[in-house]
Amino acid sequence: MPPISVLILTFNEEANLAGCLRSCAWCDDVVVLDSMSTDGTRAIAAAAGARFHERAFDNYAAQRNAGLTQIHYEHAWVLMVDADERVTPALVDEMDRAIAAADPDTVLFRMRRKDYFLGRWLRRSSGYPSWFGRLVKLGRVRVAREVNEEYLADGNVGHLREHLIHHPFNKGIAYWIERHNRYSTMEAAAMLDARTAPLDWRALASLEPIARRRELKKLAYRLPLRPVIVFLYLFVVRGGFLDGRAGFAYSRMRAAYEMFIDLKVLESARRRRGEPV
Repeated sequence: MPPISVLILTFNEEANLAGCLRSCAWCDDVVVLDSMSTDGTRAIAAAAGARFHERAFDNYAAQRNAGLTQIHYEHAWVLMVDADERVTPALVDEMDRAIAAADPDTVLFRMRRKDYFLGRWLRRSSGYPSWFGRLVKLGRVRVAREVNEEYLADGNVGHLREHLIHHPFNKGIAYWIERHNRYSTMEAAAMLDARTAPLDWRALASLEPIARRRELKKLAYRLPLRPVIVFLYLFVVRGGFLDGRAGFAYSRMRAAYEMFIDLKVLESARRRRGEPV
């Protein structure tokens, strides 16, 4: 059994949590940090033997930081998992080997996800591969950015080959739209700040994926017709058309998400000038 604890963030996740917990059955210390769910999330966690904590949600970075600093864990390493993600046996084996071989200054391991939609892995249209900091050493990592979080490590960072399995539409397409409506509000606020921040051109060519992704996002915020560009990039340049109907639908949904962000930026700018929307 790997010496790793698991932290799962939840809010009304009865559609996802049982499957996530089954994929974490290898772990002897599973914690569910809930944002005041009103469905059966608590009962599902209790039935699986997971420890259950509650905290009112303010933003994703604050919630994850609270989970890492305000809860006791049995192990020094914590895997942060979302309820719509699944941990594969191959990933468990790799994590076990990685932390056993890690030097004392290695404090974070990043991994990739396989996003599924309509029964198909969105290998091209999802923008794969994106790296996510998920396996953290307690006390050495903090989380920044309110949405699409960044993991800031006080030490060395490793990368794992195996994947998390992600089912972002398991609670329904309507929920995906509702969630990304919230995300777009947060992204619009970040865009207003990023548009005035100077670009770090060296970071754009960096081998460090998080720094490069941050600067690419700042650059993208400055582009005209961003929703059209995003659709063409995912569906044509990245080959999303090879993902079939799922790839076409997902590329359009991502473009719509970028349109929501742009419109909310315009809305905020007009409100600041005292003009009607």
